[in-house]
Order: sequence, then structure tokens, then C-alpha cells
Amino acid sequence: MKKNVQQLLFGLLWLLPLCGFSQVTTAPATFEATSMVTINFNKTGTPLASYTGDIYAHIGVTTNNTNWQNVKGTWCNNPSQPKLTQVGTTTTYKLDIAPSLYNYFNVPTATSITKICVVFRSADCTKQTVDYFIPVGAFQASLTSPVVNSTTLLTQGQSISVAATNTGGAANYTLLANGVSINTSTGASYAFTDSNIMTNKSYELQVNIGIVTFSFKFLVLVDPLTQSVAMANGVQDGINYGSDPTKATLVLTAPGKDYVYVSGSFNNWNPDSSYAMKKDPTSGKFWLDLTNLVAGQQYTYQYWVVDQTPTTNSPKLVKTGDPYSTLVLSPFDDPYIPTASYPNLPTFPAGQEREVTVLQTGQTAYPWSNATLNFVKPSKDNLVVYEVLIRDFDAGRTFQNLIDRIDYFKNLKINAIELMPVMEYEGNEGWGYNPCYHMALDKFYGTEDKFKQLIDLFHQNGIAVILDIALNHAFGRNPMVRMWMKDADGDGWGDAASDNPYFNEFAKHSYGVGNDFNHSSALTKYYVKRVLQHWINDFKIDGFRWDLTKGFTQACSSGNDACTNGYLQDRVDILKTYADYSWAEDPNHYVIFEHLGQDSEEQQWANYRISETPSKGVMLWGEMYDIYKQLEMGYSSNANFTRMGHLSRGFSAPRLIGYPESHDKDRMAYQGKTYGVTTGGSPVGGNTANAIKRMSALGAVSLLVPGPKMIWHFAELGMDDSIYTCTDNTVNTETDATTGDCKLATKPQKQWTQNYPSDPNRSVVYSNYSRMIDMKTSNLVFSSSYAISSSGGNLLYPRIYLWNDNIPSNQLKNVVVLANFSTDTATITPDFPYVGTWYNLMDNSSLNVTSTTAGITIEAGGFRVFGNVTATLSNTEINTLTSSVMQLYPNPTDSTFQLNVDAKQVDIYAATGQLVRSYQQTNTSTIFSISDLNSGLYLVRVTDSNQAQSTLKLVKN
Repeated sequence: MKKNVQQLLFGLLWLLPLCGFSQVTTAPATFEATSMVTINFNKTGTPLASYTGDIYAHIGVTTNNTNWQNVKGTWCNNPSQPKLTQVGTTTTYKLDIAPSLYNYFNVPTATSITKICVVFRSADCTKQTVDYFIPVGAFQASLTSPVVNSTTLLTQGQSISVAATNTGGAANYTLLANGVSINTSTGASYAFTDSNIMTNKSYELQVNIGIVTFSFKFLVLVDPLTQSVAMANGVQDGINYGSDPTKATLVLTAPGKDYVYVSGSFNNWNPDSSYAMKKDPTSGKFWLDLTNLVAGQQYTYQYWVVDQTPTTNSPKLVKTGDPYSTLVLSPFDDPYIPTASYPNLPTFPAGQEREVTVLQTGQTAYPWSNATLNFVKPSKDNLVVYEVLIRDFDAGRTFQNLIDRIDYFKNLKINAIELMPVMEYEGNEGWGYNPCYHMALDKFYGTEDKFKQLIDLFHQNGIAVILDIALNHAFGRNPMVRMWMKDADGDGWGDAASDNPYFNEFAKHSYGVGNDFNHSSALTKYYVKRVLQHWINDFKIDGFRWDLTKGFTQACSSGNDACTNGYLQDRVDILKTYADYSWAEDPNHYVIFEHLGQDSEEQQWANYRISETPSKGVMLWGEMYDIYKQLEMGYSSNANFTRMGHLSRGFSAPRLIGYPESHDKDRMAYQGKTYGVTTGGSPVGGNTANAIKRMSALGAVSLLVPGPKMIWHFAELGMDDSIYTCTDNTVNTETDATTGDCKLATKPQKQWTQNYPSDPNRSVVYSNYSRMIDMKTSNLVFSSSYAISSSGGNLLYPRIYLWNDNIPSNQLKNVVVLANFSTDTATITPDFPYVGTWYNLMDNSSLNVTSTTAGITIEAGGFRVFGNVTATLSNTEINTLTSSVMQLYPNPTDSTFQLNVDAKQVDIYAATGQLVRSYQQTNTSTIFSISDLNSGLYLVRVTDSNQAQSTLKLVKN
């Protein structure tokens, strides 16, 4: 049944009987499957209470003790599902089931129907009730002891008593243990004691009259008296595969637990003592060898973890997947994953609960291309990151959709893509910041191989892949939360308990979300490093954007903003440790923190290890939303964007990823058209076209500032839908009391359904962004010195100056960026650094400058980018110098390289822009020696006899 995440988190209400819900009654009160019945529904007190539209029923039956069979239609398909009829008051509705349940649900009359299963929902499926289960027939049975689907923990030799009752006459009772009948009885009640139990038993009590049978299952686990045995060297937590495809070793760290069983498809989910995990006497870890496995076959399993003396309100038994799962199956989310998104998704094992882990020996390694195996990451200095929420990028909401749009990314000229979290999270259509399994992909987006195909394709096109990773916290399905959780109501869900070795019971900072990791714990540090290792090595991920790094402290408390936002040495040290580990795995790895904190603390990371080769240094998110929003709207107050550059923050190198908008902030164009200036010759407020046009100028005064920068998807198309747009296209706010916050709602796909890339107003923004990004990534001056000022002191007339005195004067060494964010045409004083011919780098038109201060007229919302010469662009690398593609080889190299073309001049620059070598009149036999240069990234600029230039990257080992 379709269920939202909140219902799952707050309890499995669907386990409650109908009598727990006064909103649902039937007429008649007792009825048989051979007759008709009317279901009455009163929406008062349900999530539909204030809803005024049509109400539909997602409805099926329980047959052969299996719920939700013969469902009418499909979820949220209104024409296929029954609509309720309003009766009496505005709160009461009815649904007639006629002429009989057998006819209505198309069930053979030889099959017993014991319940009607129903959920009532709104027409747009945004509101729904819990699952109701309505008893069918005068014959009803119930298990009174033990609890249905419970597990009783015993020591060897103890007993269990079983009791049940029924209505409708004398019933036949059969009790089975591990599939074998051990007791039978006939009557209106049942009582039996199974004594001297020495092994685990899976019980089933069958109660029947005629064709109607009720089945109640429960389990007994017996303490196996855990063996202390040393585990093999080299194994680590999770699944360990070796050269033998018939074997796998499972390892679990569970301090304080008494014993653990491994239950899975390989033992019919009925583990005996041979599946009790052993305990390593040195490390205290539990472990178990699984044998006789079939190579390539997918198995599923859980850990059944027992603590016979848990802390208050904590359960004695927890059933959970493996914390280090790389593929998990969920009974809550998987049924609603489209087959097209994840073909051949393994079926969740019937009769089990909570997530299960998938194990498979003999897997074929992914055939990575040389482009990935030899991928040279773009320099941090000119990185342009494109942030994407896969769910909202395209209607299909899959990895395949990004693969299909590769030309869109290539033509935009970005050199890195940052994916919002793709790790297994709770629900299907969220943002991913509620993770539960950090090493598993969320299956809603596609398969592991499809994701690797995406990574490989992006690498083939020179685009790095960065993952947004939420390691500040985890949510309630996380195994390490569940093994040490508070569960006072016994529903199997809870938050971290006081004895949890991975999580704080209460957040140690003021931005608590989910369960707060304790990053001072050695176990947590081990887990985090394993997560990093997995994505870097197994998926060739180029970098991580660390979400909410302010939470990586143990020094504060919930609600203490002053402490959380201050300088915290423990946080500095912890995050440096994680950065060190990432760089140990990959020396060129991108480490990005979403800290948004004090400069003094961020400097500790930005300046960390930058003098090494290759240069390190953590990149910091630089949110500039309010500043750029003022420019977009046409207001001069608070429009100083000097902090878009790293120098203003005390960073020694360009390690600031500045951005005007992101997934956390509203759209610039929306703010402009909704709240912008409404006066002047070209007003912004109320004028969508003008609001979109100004996005190009925003790009010029953000992207062209030296250092890495970021674009939130579709900013390059002037996306003007608010981040608070709901699924029905209405807009609300975070504080909307009626509809709630639509920030996380799945967004309409206007960018494609309305063909934004072909819209004249929007396509020019895309083209401008593409050219500016191309200039930034192809010309050294954009990674050099800079200054930001304004014309006449008016912040609506910003100016950016870029220069590199190490670049020869016949190459692009000076750039002047001017913009007009007022709503009227304005004359800007450019203050060019010298007179002469300057070129508009957006169209290569020339400007003869005879006075450096002579004003330049710029239209409202317009901009200009001038250079001392025209810019080198990436599309000149092909067919400019020769009829073939220019190449240098070998690359990377230890000492020498060659070119496959003749050249008039070859210049080699360090990544900092310093000219380190220069050659004239070379040919294909020329050997360029760089043996005396330091290891690192260099740029090789080649000039042919026609003065055409191309630049290639060279890596010196």
C-alpha cells in the first residue's frame, strides 16, 4: 500500500485493527464475502479533515492470509479506482461494495476473504489516511498469546505458551513449528505449552472453519551461547567477498549485544544455531562465514541482534539490514519504484519486515573506460559545478535521464556536476537528506551499473562527478540507529538511545536533524571512512559536498546557536581528518564543505595543505543569495558581492564555491519578477522577460569572479518557478499553515514540457552562461588576480577587474566586467587599465578606447565583458590548428611529451598562471622536456601560423 515517509516514521498504524478507527464503520456491522456491504467513512480527525475535493478509495482484500490482494485499479489513477459518495454531512462518505465481495474484487468463490484493506485519499494523492483493515465474516480468530509476528527470546530449555480464541463456532486449531505439526485441537479457544525448547522455532497457528483459515505466525529465538572464535585476517565490517564465489564472510560491530543470528533466504528466514554469529575475541566483532552459495545468485539477509538487558525503552531484539549494505530492499519504498527505473528489481522476501540486504558473489566488475581510469580532474581554480536534483531534472527522474541529456551539459561547458544525495534514503521522492544506508544507491534513480554508466559518460566528456553526502546524521531506518534505539511504544522505530556508540542521544549542535552522528567516536570515524572509500574507489567519484558540516562537533547543545556558529576546534580537527582520508584515497579529490560559518574557521580548511603538490585545500560553499537577489530585483542596498571571491574571506587560494542560488534558496528570477523594482524604463517586478534577461548579467558578475563557482540547475534558463512551488503549480512558503511547506515537493517539468531551451528569452541566458563558462575554463586570466568595485559608488553598477601580469600582452591577460542592474539605461565608468583596442568577449566586437574613464552606455539589466584580446574558447581545440584533433602525449608524463601538430609557439603555464616554458617553431618530432618541473597540473598553449590558439591540460607525475 502506498504510504508516505512520515507515516512510516511515526509508526506502523496499519497493524491496528479496525476498531481502533471510529472513522470507519460498515452496514451491516457483520457481513460475509458472499454478500454486499456499505463502508461508511467520516473524515473528521483524519488527514482529509480539511480537504474539500473528491475522495477515492485504494481498496483490496485479504485472501489466504495475505493483505492487499485483488486491488482495484492502481494508486492515484482516479478513473480506475472507486470514488466515495458524500452523504448526510460534509464530513461523511460511503462506498457500496456490491453485489458481493467476490464479484466486486473478482475473487474466486473457493478462496476465503477475511478482510477488506482500504486507504482513503485525495484526488491528487497528496493526502491520505492510514490503512484500514475491515473484518469479513462472522468467523473471526485472534491470537492472544504471544503477540502476532512477535519474537520471544528464551534460554535453552525454557517453554512458550500459546493461546487463541475464535467466534462463529468450533474451529480447528493446528500449531506448526518449523513447518511440522506439533499440536491440534478443536473448539472456541486454544491453549498449549511447548516445553524444553533447545533450538529456534518458527511457529504458525492455523485456525479454520470450512474454507476460511486464519494464520498467526510468531518466532522463538534461543540464546546460542555465542562462540569466541578469531575471524580471518583482512576482513572488515559488512560483506566480504573473496576468490571463492561460493563463500562470503559477514562482519558486524555491535558492542554490548549478547548474540546475533543471520537470517536470510539461504536459511529460509529460519536460522538455526549454525547461523549464530561468532565473536572475535580481539576486536569484539561478530562474524559468520556463509558457504555453499551460488555465484551470481542474489541472496537477502538481516541481522537479528539481541540485547537481553537493554537500556530503558530499548528493544531486546532488533531485525535490521547490514549497515554496510550496497543494495537494500525495502517493503515501504520498493513497490512504488517504476520498472523502467530499476528493471528486474529483486523482490522483497515475503513474510519479512524492515529492510533486507542483498548479497551476491561472483559479480562482474564494471568495464570502466580509459576516460574514467585516466580522468584528470578539472582544476579547483576554475571549477564550474552544476548542482542537480535528479528527481526534478527530468520527468523520468532517473540516472538515464541525465545520460540522455549529456549534450545539454556539454554545450553548457560545465566541468563538474554535483548530484544531491543519491544514497538510500527514506521514501522515494525526497531530496535525499534523510539517509539510512550511506553505501547503497537509492533504487528510485536506477541501478548501480546505470549510475556507473553515467559517471563514465561524464568523464568521457571532461565533466567531474561530485556527490552531495549527508554524514552529519541518519534517519530511523539506519541499522546503527535501530540497534541502539529508544522505542517506548514498541513499534520498531525510534531515535538513538543513550548507549548508542555511533549517535548522540541528543544533537550536539543547533541544527539537529534525524539522529546526530558522534564524530568523536572511533566507530563513527571508521564508518565514515568506509563510506568515503566505497564511493571513491568503487564508483570513481571525484569529490564530495559535505552537507551540514556545522554539526560535526561534540561541543554544543541543541538550540545553542552562539556555540554552534562559533569557532570550534574539535570540528576543525574532525573535518581535517576526513579530508586527509579522502586525499589519501585520491590526492586530487574534491573536498567541499557546506559550512556557511565564520571566516576564521573556514580558513582552517581552505588553507589546509594548499602548498602541496597537487595542491589541496577544502572548498567552501559561499552562499550569496541575499546579495545577488538585490541585484536581480534592482535594489542597491546590500548588493555588494565582494565576498563572491576568496580574498575577502582570507583564503590563500581560490577555494570558495560562490553561488547566487542553490537548492536551499529561492530562484533569482522568481524573486525578480515577484518583488523587483516596478519603476524605470525596464522594470523587473511584474515583468518575467526582464527578470529572465537579468540572469545573464548575474552570471557575468558571479561566474567570472576567480575561483570555483556553482549553478543550481536551470538557472541558466532563467528558471522563474519558486522553490516553494507545489505539485499543482501553486506557491506557498515555509510557514504556510494550510498547505504546509512545498519546498520538497516534486517540481513541474516546465523546462522540457515548454521547451525552455528554444525560448528566445531563455536560450540567450543559456548561450551566455555557456560562453562565460567556456572563457573561464579556457583562459588563465580568470584564475588570476581580481578586484571588485562599483561605478560611482553605486552598487547597481558593479565592476570586476581580472589580470595576470605573467601572461604575454598578445594573449588574454586583462578582463573588465561591467553591469547595470538598475531599471534604466546607465553610463558606466569602466576605468580600463590602459587605452587601446579592447574586445567584447561575448561577441568579439572591438572597442577603441582612447580614454580609460570614458563612459560606456549599458542597457538596464545588461552587462559587458571586455578583454585586451579575444578569448580562447574550447571549440577552437578541434580543426583550428590542423585537420585532425590536437593531442599531446604521453599524458600524464614523467619527463617529456610531444605534440601531433606543428606550431609557431608553445607556451607552458603552471596552474597558477606563471609562464614556465616557451618554444618557437616546433614540429611533431619536437620533444618537450619538463623533467625539472614539479609534479602537478600544467596548461600547454599552442599557437599556429595563423595565430589561432588552443590550450590543453598536461599532468606531470
